[in-house]
Amino acid sequence: MRPPPQERARSPRRGMCAAVLSLEAVVLGLSTPVMIAVADVDPGTALPVGLGLMVAALLVAGLLRAEWGYALGWAVQVGAVALGFVVTTMFFLGGLFAALWATAYLLGLKIERERAAAYAAYAAHDETP
Repeated sequence: MRPPPQERARSPRRGMCAAVLSLEAVVLGLSTPVMIAVADVDPGTALPVGLGLMVAALLVAGLLRAEWGYALGWAVQVGAVALGFVVTTMFFLGGLFAALWATAYLLGLKIERERAAAYAAYAAHDETP
């Protein structure tokens, strides 16, 4: 029995990386009031930085259909860690999300390679008489 074509096209890497970016967007959005209230950052600076990173994470989650979207995902990780220079806790949280992103990316690549090999072996087995 062959798997449905849409199952072959579904990318585990894209799903896992989009989930990490979506959760990270919540943390980045919540960093905005922390920057204003705790770190005494001017709201004119905190709003574009915090909410800008949040929107960027959500947009990149939608752009992961293209391979260059993953490069933008790495850029979001750099931005989240760099936010630690403003709110020290973000060094930890940004690093945690960067580790989750790297895990999702690398594990997703591994699953995609193994899945492609399994489908190729299955197709070769189907073609033999």
